[in-house]
Amino acid sequence: MATNENKTKVTILTGSYRIKGYIDLLPGARVTDFMHESKEFVVVTDAEVYEAEVSGRQVLVAPFVDVNRSHIQIVTVC
Repeated sequence: MATNENKTKVTILTGSYRIKGYIDLLPGARVTDFMHESKEFVVVTDAEVYEAEVSGRQVLVAPFVDVNRSHIQIVTVC
């Protein structure tokens, strides 16, 4: 189980959604390396999912979501 120290707040953009939440990233690790090493799906915890538009409405809140890597266009640390 991940500790709070390993939680990194991110925003992920796909073609349809903006996803805000946390990924399990070890201290000092790079998001780029995390993405390269992840398998087909990336786990996002404490997830909030919005429509992709700037003022897009919230469509989902969940303890976790699996995001298919092939749909991810941008990942940024918040």
